Amino acid sequence: MSAASGNFAQAELDKFDALAQRWWDPDGPQKALHALNPARLGYVAQHVTLRDAAVLDVGCGGGLLSEALAAAGARVTAIDLAPALLKVARLHGLESGVKVDYRQATVEALAGELPGTFDAVTCMEMLEHVPDPGSVVRACAVLLKPGGRLLLSTLNRTPAAFALAIVGAEYIARLLPTGTHQYRDFIKPSELARLLRDAGLVLEDVSGLLYEPWRNAARIVHRTDVNYLACARKPE
Repeated sequence: MSAASGNFAQAELDKFDALAQRWWDPDGPQKALHALNPARLGYVAQHVTLRDAAVLDVGCGGGLLSEALAAAGARVTAIDLAPALLKVARLHGLESGVKVDYRQATVEALAGELPGTFDAVTCMEMLEHVPDPGSVVRACAVLLKPGGRLLLSTLNRTPAAFALAIVGAEYIARLLPTGTHQYRDFIKPSELARLLRDAGLVLEDVSGLLYEPWRNAARIVHRTDVNYLACARKPE
């Protein structure tokens, strides 16, 4: 699907829009996402100086990472296509007092408007939900300033990921709503590396993101067979 026709699946937007009202409930349907958020923020902070940095959060959902980035001192623009999620994000920002510029836009459209604008772009748990992940990566590369960094997270296409992220998380432990993920859409690190390379970015790091449900927390690890993070730099 081309950027012109929209690099999104309406069923995916509807699915996440339906979760909007409980997005910020740490014991709600996004409980696991709340647990992942400190580790995701820590990973970004390892690779980017957030104070006064211009950061774009792509696929921001209800704003969990967006607010955390802004609270850490970044000037954050956040985009999503799900209107109910953006409404929740804006309302929560009014309550928390954390300032984020939320916009309903595709990353491809924003790349046409604001090329070379951002010191960092984050795109977490989104690539496995769009028809053309490469289009997202290319647009993120355009949006970065020279020397800027793209921080990503997604799911590896392995038997372990199927067992833990789909069977375990969705059907057994009920940590995620059933149907959240489709195994065929998971992305191997080698495939992501190729997408980054084709977009003119230099891969700097790949790390695992391990969710531990018994303590409802996550940490950065070496194993990348389920959830993983990646950092890539745009050459000067």
